[in-house]
Amino acid sequence: MNQRTREAFTGYLFITPWIIGFLVFTAGAMVYSLVISFTNYSLATGAATPAGLDNYAELFQDPKVAMSLGNTLFYAVLAVPAEIIVALALALVLDRISRGAAFFRTVYYLPKMTPAVATASVFFLLLNGNTGGVNRFLETFGIRGPQWLVDPAWIKPSIVLMTLWTVGGTMVIFLAALKNVGVELYEVASIDGAGPIRKFFSITLPMISGAMFFNVIVLSIAAFQVFDQAYVLFWRDQTNSAPDASLFYAIYLFQQAFRQFDFGFAAAMAWLLFVIILVISLIQTKVGNRFVYYEGSR
Repeated sequence: MNQRTREAFTGYLFITPWIIGFLVFTAGAMVYSLVISFTNYSLATGAATPAGLDNYAELFQDPKVAMSLGNTLFYAVLAVPAEIIVALALALVLDRISRGAAFFRTVYYLPKMTPAVATASVFFLLLNGNTGGVNRFLETFGIRGPQWLVDPAWIKPSIVLMTLWTVGGTMVIFLAALKNVGVELYEVASIDGAGPIRKFFSITLPMISGAMFFNVIVLSIAAFQVFDQAYVLFWRDQTNSAPDASLFYAIYLFQQAFRQFDFGFAAAMAWLLFVIILVISLIQTKVGNRFVYYEGSR
């Protein structure tokens, strides 16, 4: 066995635990879910009978599937741009701070480390329409705050606000990208008379377009899987009395699997979500590659 073969063998030996975990808990689970999506499988009885395409046909007949998917899409359209803008703004501010930058990076990133359940519980109190801290703050300016958790028009924006609390991870990626932008580019632009706005759109954005592309894809995938925030705020009492505007796709999937015990239909829902995310990611990749600047490319 030569040196190159030994190195390859050692490498594969080190990643064997990951390979086993991936095959059993990821790839194996996906294949199993695909199989049971073609069956009427009930967790309550443990029985599984062939169903053919009935579960997939039911996806287009169940009005709650379309409603939950529409809520999820609406949330994604709101949340992803908002997270990108806020995270980039914070990164730009931190990039210009010379003293105390490490402290502020830590402060902004800490909410990302907070469990989603704890964050949702805090925002449940803050967004209370009558006694919540957000509306009381607005009252100091003479603004009457909405019923964040009751009014259907404000339910999804309230969840977006909660999501913005944890943009620290996205901010760190933007900040790392900003640190890699050459200072000489800004110096040359200043000599040519470019102002801050022109520098941002002509230098900063193109140079961090790779990080922007990555964050948009990751945040889009996360937005279509939103669950924790809405579940804790509206569905943790295990009733069906929550507003329809708070019924996201992942929540309805959870209800079908662990409340109705209809695992066959839930698996079909999961695969529909997988296809939707895959298609959106492919479209984003196709479109995004036209605007991403790769160093060394022409």
